[in-house]
Amino acid sequence: MRGQTHLHALAVIVLLGALLCSDVGYAQESLDHPRLPSPPVSAEQGTTANKGAYCFEPPPLVRLQDYDGPLKKTVGLFGRQLERKSVRPPHYKSSLMLCSLDLKDKVLLFVRDSFDPVTFIASAFNAGLDQAENRDPSFGQGGTGYSKRFGASFADQASIKFFKDFAYPSIFSEDPRYYRLGEGSRGRRFIHAVDHAFVAHRDTGARMFNFSEWLGTASFVTLSNVYHPDNQRGFAPASRQVGYNIVQDMGFDVLREFWPEIARKFRLPFRAEPLPDALESYPDIQ
Repeated sequence: MRGQTHLHALAVIVLLGALLCSDVGYAQESLDHPRLPSPPVSAEQGTTANKGAYCFEPPPLVRLQDYDGPLKKTVGLFGRQLERKSVRPPHYKSSLMLCSLDLKDKVLLFVRDSFDPVTFIASAFNAGLDQAENRDPSFGQGGTGYSKRFGASFADQASIKFFKDFAYPSIFSEDPRYYRLGEGSRGRRFIHAVDHAFVAHRDTGARMFNFSEWLGTASFVTLSNVYHPDNQRGFAPASRQVGYNIVQDMGFDVLREFWPEIARKFRLPFRAEPLPDALESYPDIQ
């Protein structure tokens, strides 16, 4: 079943996470002094949701050079891939909101997600499993068969990112990022993460139905039939594959929600929430 192939990408991430949990005790990074953004001087200097209103720019991603210790490249690549679509709104000043992504930002998000090394690793892993199980038998075996499976697996990941990071977010003025809750009970935060499959944020910060998740996944499933000649056709197989992908995305959102705690436990750097005193320099617009 083609939908199971996409769960392989999740499997490789889980394997990477297991490696990290066993070997990253020596990773070094000071989490007590996170890098903080500079406050905007004028409304024109940053993206704004409403004319004349200030917005808050999340801290930049942690650099790969900031990781140290065993498996530092694996830690860095995994952490950056996870954090690229994770943000947390400033909770200490309700008048501040996250800066929205413009069209160029959404294009860059799609390109960076698609050509991230983790994407190539997952594609290679998926292609190996598909070859071993002889999925897409028309591709054949040997080096030629593997290269075709690798290309199809990479196309899977690139196409779903195109639809969900750029195309539909641009059409519906939707923010493709996950808004981390970061406080409250674990149960509440878990429900918040799962809820993201249904509730997203507009570029203005308002809540909306997550069109990108559902339409993007459905569009990807339809497109994948073009370069997967052995896919099962029909409504039922397509519906199952859409369901598998959405459940997988829920799992990644849960991981994004609790990533700060995981990072602190294993002393990994991550994009921390700004401290309350750092937000005092931002004007309080009501």
